[in-house]
Amino acid sequence: MSATAVAESFRAVLGHFCSGVVIVTACDAAGTPTGMTVGSFTSISLEPPLVGFYAAHTSSTLPGILAAERFCANVLAAEQHELARAFAARGADRFAGVDWAPGPNGAPRLTGAHAWIDCRVAERRAIGDHDLVVGAVEALAAPGGSEPLVFHRARFHGLRG
Repeated sequence: MSATAVAESFRAVLGHFCSGVVIVTACDAAGTPTGMTVGSFTSISLEPPLVGFYAAHTSSTLPGILAAERFCANVLAAEQHELARAFAARGADRFAGVDWAPGPNGAPRLTGAHAWIDCRVAERRAIGDHDLVVGAVEALAAPGGSEPLVFHRARFHGLRG
């Protein structure tokens, strides 16, 4: 397959891969929250506990997360698909009407999330047209009582539907 053919098929084919949906949040020094939806969240290491996510070099949100040096990965629950859309929108007040509370590291924990993972930024590395942000896990929990939100073929789904 030629490089052009691969590039043309890349998004369509990888859309067949199911991913979880996470909103990465942080607060700046003044306490102003910021956040973005990511579909590229992953566990990296058990010892030490590390997770990571990718953000485009062009992200206007990533600099605020990096400056905060701490973030919360909010794993969304199946019913939070509208929240995922809101945090993916550009130029909007993403926290308008959103219920959240600061975790011990200061990053917003979104109410109703399927799980949350508080992290310290451990590393940032440019890879292709994205940055990999590695987080050292400081605290985490899965409160229970919900199913996760997943993204498949450009649509949000619960595990059962």
